[in-house]
Amino acid sequence: MTKPAAPTDGLKRGLKARHMQMIAIGGSIGTGLFVASGGTIAQAGPGGSLLAYALIGAMVLLLMQSLGEMSARLPVSGSFQTYASVFVNRHFGFAIGWNYWFNWAITVAAELVAAGIIMSYWLPDVPGWIWAGVFLLLLTGLNALSTKAFGESEYWLAMIKVITVIVFLACGIAMILGIMGDSSPGFSNWSNGDAPFVGGWLSVVSVFMIAGFSFQGTELVGVAAGEAENPQRDIPKAIKAIFWRIMLFYVGAIFIIGTLLPYADPSLLSSGEADIASSPFTMVFERAGIAFAAALMNAVILSAILSAGNSGLYASARMLYSMALDGKAPKIFARLNRRGVPVPAMLLTASVGLFGFLTAIIGQGSAYTWLLNVSGLSGFIAWVGIAVSHYKFRKAYIASGQDLAKLPYKAPLFPLGPILAFVILIVVIAGQNYEAVVQGRVLEVLSSYIGLPLFLLLWAGHWWVTRKQPEVKVDPWTLR
Repeated sequence: MTKPAAPTDGLKRGLKARHMQMIAIGGSIGTGLFVASGGTIAQAGPGGSLLAYALIGAMVLLLMQSLGEMSARLPVSGSFQTYASVFVNRHFGFAIGWNYWFNWAITVAAELVAAGIIMSYWLPDVPGWIWAGVFLLLLTGLNALSTKAFGESEYWLAMIKVITVIVFLACGIAMILGIMGDSSPGFSNWSNGDAPFVGGWLSVVSVFMIAGFSFQGTELVGVAAGEAENPQRDIPKAIKAIFWRIMLFYVGAIFIIGTLLPYADPSLLSSGEADIASSPFTMVFERAGIAFAAALMNAVILSAILSAGNSGLYASARMLYSMALDGKAPKIFARLNRRGVPVPAMLLTASVGLFGFLTAIIGQGSAYTWLLNVSGLSGFIAWVGIAVSHYKFRKAYIASGQDLAKLPYKAPLFPLGPILAFVILIVVIAGQNYEAVVQGRVLEVLSSYIGLPLFLLLWAGHWWVTRKQPEVKVDPWTLR
């Protein structure tokens, strides 16, 4: 068995194999599957939606193989920020790191807003901001306790989501076979109207964006590698299982929804957290005869929201901590408490989340929407950083004379994997809101794409400020 890497940056390796497995699973299951999947079927039909999710899922698989190769060999808390700095250049790494930190800091704010909406289902008279405050304190407290406390809480939150999807798949298959529910539609919904492909290729491309957002968070396993108990053993296991999770949870769920619910059902167009009754999961469970389906899915979606907020707070705090260690952020954020938790970095992230939430509740809806748009695009930019870094990583590894057979995990499709993932990501980023571009809706275009010029500004700004400073050369193969 490979000897676990010893951390040199003060963090505690408290995440066990089961934590890493569930972090990898939990990162890819959220409201994108439970709620937004219905809208994709309404837009592109069952065949178009299934194709889009399968293609994006394949791209995510390639991307995670790239991340797995790097993080198993170099399990550091900065993950792809460190890889981008070492294998591409420090300016690119600076931009990737701050881009990723902002992405999750704003995501925490979004999840707080969503949590308030969800709680109004049970307690409509309690203002949403109270619940947001309660959940922010809860998540901050869990993250402040220890790495193990985060891992344990994420394990159980992810477990709820996994069990729900498995039960959904079982019920769906039983309904298709006519074992549950009043009557089975068979496969008629795949041929009704314009099905299985509705709206042609443009609709499939539109669903690419939604599918991409749904899968964001899968890369969390790379960030967690810096605190994994045995990353050389656990990261490869988590990465190797990602393909089957994507196929089972996403492609399987989309197939069942598209088979049981007609794409023209108006309820599928509802895609917000407030539309629990219109969640395709709720609709399928109700048709299976589960009377409390709405309440059940409300609780599951709340667990998904808390899981995303929990992971977001963890990931952004570790990224900020890593950047502070590398001199890319103020040194105060490199401080740890006695349990090895970067509390200052975590508190700044929580403060940004609180600010974003307050921006939403005081009526500045447009400002909040812009923040979310920047955040969403930031996730895709971080994935581009992973693909580019892996390509450079493998080239540097071979150039250093090391044996590929000694890698704890080797991405099987190099160099095709990172190149193909890079190309697909460029298409996804370019097509964020192609309709607004074609129709000349300038403000909407700016709102959708503003994350890209901000990233380039970070990159160029760091180059300008540090262009005369000598770059410190680091032997990447000594990093732990």
